Amino acid sequence: MKKTPAWQRKEGKSPTGGLNAKGRASAKAEGMSLKAPVKAGDNPRRASFLARMGNMPGPERKGGEPTRLLLSLNAWGASSKEDARAKAKAISARNDDGGLLRGAMTDGKSKNKAKKAR
Repeated sequence: MKKTPAWQRKEGKSPTGGLNAKGRASAKAEGMSLKAPVKAGDNPRRASFLARMGNMPGPERKGGEPTRLLLSLNAWGASSKEDARAKAKAISARNDDGGLLRGAMTDGKSKNKAKKAR
């Protein structure tokens, strides 16, 4: 029986959220193109991640313990989904284009749909 890749198993996941180096290497071996997290600064990748994960369904805590979602948000510098959305908006406002990356979401609506709704 073939063993599942490390990025899908506990040994490839970081205890603080996301993937560790072994998990990223395993994913890369399967043809995925993953980069290490951008934990600080005004990088557009960070804004996009925070906006996307800030709108993910599901609880932040389960049984009093933080879920993988909250651990990932913490690893990228956000303390909650609400904080992630606020930070994504602030980072995007400071970037040159003044807005979210194409397709990034805030409050469950894509940037393009939000403009059409006005």
